[in-house]
Amino acid sequence: MAIAESAAEESAVESAVYGKIDRRIVPVIMIAYVLAFLDRINVGYAQLQMKQSLGFSDAVYGLGAGIFFLSYFLCELPSNLWMQKIGARLTFLRIMVLWGLTSAATMFVVEPWQFYGVRLLLGVFEAGFFPGVILYLTWWYPSHRRGRVTGLFLFGIPITGMIGGPLSGAILTHMDGIHGLAGWQWLFVLEGLPTALFGVLVYVLLADRPGHAKWLDAGERQLVQRVLDADQTPGDSHDRAGALTALADPRTYVMAGIYFCCACSVYTFTFWLPTLIKGLNVGSLASVGLWSALPYAAGGIGILLISASSDRMRERRWHVALTLLLGTSCLYATTLVAGAFWPTILLLCLSAVFSFSSVLFWTIPPTYLGRESAAAGIAVISSIGILGGFVSPSLMGWMKGVTGSLDAGLLLMAGIAALGALATLLLVPATALRVGRTTS
Repeated sequence: MAIAESAAEESAVESAVYGKIDRRIVPVIMIAYVLAFLDRINVGYAQLQMKQSLGFSDAVYGLGAGIFFLSYFLCELPSNLWMQKIGARLTFLRIMVLWGLTSAATMFVVEPWQFYGVRLLLGVFEAGFFPGVILYLTWWYPSHRRGRVTGLFLFGIPITGMIGGPLSGAILTHMDGIHGLAGWQWLFVLEGLPTALFGVLVYVLLADRPGHAKWLDAGERQLVQRVLDADQTPGDSHDRAGALTALADPRTYVMAGIYFCCACSVYTFTFWLPTLIKGLNVGSLASVGLWSALPYAAGGIGILLISASSDRMRERRWHVALTLLLGTSCLYATTLVAGAFWPTILLLCLSAVFSFSSVLFWTIPPTYLGRESAAAGIAVISSIGILGGFVSPSLMGWMKGVTGSLDAGLLLMAGIAALGALATLLLVPATALRVGRTTS
C-alpha cells in the first residue's frame, strides 16, 4: 500500500513538473510552427492573384511551390547535426530570421526563374526547423508523453489554416494597390517579417536542455533527467551505435518512405485547398480564405483527439495508418460529388481531420531509433520524406494542366497514401515501438 502511494505521489510530482514544461515550451514551438507553415502555404493563396498578375501557369506554380522541398532535402541533415553542436536556440534563431526575410523577399518576383530561385532559398534556410523541433522534444519528453505534445506542436497546422486563410484572403482583397504594391506582394511581406522577429523571441524564451532551464529548480531538472534516462533501455542498440547506425539502417528508409506518403497527403491538401474552394463558385478571394478556415478548424480538433487517443491507448501504427488512408480518400471523394457545395465542404473537413493527424507518425522515429541516433535518423527521414512536398504539388500542377482538372492527381495521391498505410502496418513491427513500458 505504501509503495503504491509513493508511486502515485511520484507520478503526481512528475506530472506537475511536465505541466510547467508544457506551459513554457509548447506555446513557443506552436507559434513558431504556425509562422513556418504560414510561410509554406501562403503561396497557395498568393497564386490566386499572382498567376494572373505575372502570367504564371499552373505548372509554373506547382513547380515553384514544390521546388522549395528540393533544397530543403539537401540541407536538412546538416542542419540537424549542427543543432547537436550549437544547440536548439541558436539553430531556431538562424532558421527563423533567414526564412522570414526570404519569404518577404518573394514580393520582388517577376519572372518564373526568380520565383524558383526564392523558393529554393526558402528551402535552404528553413531546412532543419521541423526535425529540429521533433529532436528538441526528445531532449525534454519521454516516449509515453510525446504523442500529446507532438500533437500540440502539430496543432500549429490547423491554427495556421484558421488564421492564415482569412488573413491571406483579406490581405489579397484589401491591400491590393496600396503604395503601388499588389495584394500578393503585401501577403509575403506581412506574413514573412513577423517570423524573423519571433525567431529572436524563441532564442530568449527557450532553453536548450532541461539542465540549462533556469525556470526549473535543481530538483525538477534532476527529475526530468531521471525520467529521460529511465525511458532508454539497455537493448537500445541504436543508442550505442549512434548516428552511423541510423544512416545505415534500412528501417530508417522505410520510415522515410512512410513520411513521404504523409507529406504527399498533407501538402496536396494545403497547396490545393484554395483552388478547390474557389471551384465551388465562391465569389471573392476574401470569401475563399474564410471558407478554407472551416476544414482547418476540423483538422485541429482531429489532431487533439487522435493524438490523445494514441497516447491513451499507447498505440501508434494503426492510428497513423488509418489517418493516412482516410485523409486522402476523403479528398479524392470531393471529385465524386460534382462540386456540390456542402458535401464538398464536409469531405474537406474530414480530409483535414485525418490528413493532419497522420503526422502523428513523428511519435514513432524518436522511440524507434533511440536518443543518440535520433538527430541523424530524424533528419534523414524528414529530408527524404519531405520530397513528397515537391512531388505532390508538381504532379498535381502538371496533371491539372494536361487534364484540365484535379481529379486524376487526387486519385494518384490517394493511391500513394494507401501504400503508406500498408507500409506502416506491414513494415514497422509493433514490438519495435516502446511507448512507456508497453508496446504499441
